[in-house]
Amino acid sequence: MTRFGILCPAAIGHLNPMCALGRELQRRGHTVILFGVLDMEPKLAQTGIEFHPLGEAAFPLGTITSIHQRLGEMTGLAGFNLTVQWIQNETQMLFNAAPAALQAANIEGLIVDQTILAGGTIADFLKLPFVTVSNALLINREAGVPPFFTDWSYSPSGWAQWRNRLSNAFLEMLTQSARRLVWQQRQQWHLPPYKNDDHFFSPLAQICQLPAAFDFPRKQLAPWFHYTGPFQDPSGIEPITFSIPPFPFDQLTDRPLIYASLGTLQNRKPEIFEIIAAACVGLDAQLVLALGNPIAPMADRSFPGDPLVVCYAPQPQLIQRASLVITHAGMNTTLAALSDGVPMVAIPITNDQPAIAARLVHTGAGEMVPLSKLGVTKLRSTIQRVLKEDRYKQNAVRLQAAIAQAGGVRRAAEIIEQAISTGMPVYAIEPK
Repeated sequence: MTRFGILCPAAIGHLNPMCALGRELQRRGHTVILFGVLDMEPKLAQTGIEFHPLGEAAFPLGTITSIHQRLGEMTGLAGFNLTVQWIQNETQMLFNAAPAALQAANIEGLIVDQTILAGGTIADFLKLPFVTVSNALLINREAGVPPFFTDWSYSPSGWAQWRNRLSNAFLEMLTQSARRLVWQQRQQWHLPPYKNDDHFFSPLAQICQLPAAFDFPRKQLAPWFHYTGPFQDPSGIEPITFSIPPFPFDQLTDRPLIYASLGTLQNRKPEIFEIIAAACVGLDAQLVLALGNPIAPMADRSFPGDPLVVCYAPQPQLIQRASLVITHAGMNTTLAALSDGVPMVAIPITNDQPAIAARLVHTGAGEMVPLSKLGVTKLRSTIQRVLKEDRYKQNAVRLQAAIAQAGGVRRAAEIIEQAISTGMPVYAIEPK
């Protein structure tokens, strides 16, 4: 059996799927240790996954909570820039602290979240095989695909490809400082330089939570890139949950259920929740507003209409009962809804959410209302259209079938086992 180490950012949207994957590997008899900042430890208490703290001085307890609070109040480029700064600081901390910790724990293989820029370099330095896991939207770049931070629709036209290249160059400029840290560290450790962005990712296996049917058309992915679908714990329960009062299921009615959530990061924008509530007034449906924060100051706030408002909700159970999900287009909420064949209305806020929302529109499983156009009238008409027109439900069910066939967490674990045990690429597309 193998001793696996996990490197993952301290965000619930990344930790939940990564912990589901870790638990699947544990069920197969492997040892799994997650290495990260102190703020992760209480979140992992109920997962059964061993935790090893890193960077106590650089990331003292409470640092990530403070970052999350700031992110929750931001949108667009401001939120993206704060995320980049977080990644830069995390990269330097991991270079300083992770190698010794991984060696001391006798780690034999690494599982690295795609946003952990330091992961591949640390693995190379320690001569460890590693697998890249995309818990959020994959960030593999190619000219034919709009950048992951845009809400642009897919187009094969030459103009669109020129636009994509220009925006990718802008992204490279924004992330230059973090990438420079990687180049400098590789030089210091006498490792060959990365020739392009693909070298940040594993040469053995790259695994993505999307089903292929939910992505834009791709032509340049590595032959060892796998679309496995979401990493969902077989128990049906999210590995990481907050300690909260039981959800009042007895208050649910027999009317169609609309479940609305802005996730656990971008959730401190009360005006968005208010617009959602106002847009649902008068609809023949019951609205559940999940504020995504166990100590949300908005829990006692008066919202338009008569929504059922909770600080935090058991999301899988509510989505299973929902006719529509209103979401910020976070990856986990989007995949959870599609796994149950539930159409969506997306209100993307920052980071990769606009691009996830664009894929939702592209596949016909929902609609998007950008923040710049968000208003009660616009949102209400969009909600009514998605609820009434059968095509949205039909496309959501089509993607539900694609997810069921993709293999999920079990397939992802099989790929990881094969890649780490053999040290050879695990091909999704057989080489010619």
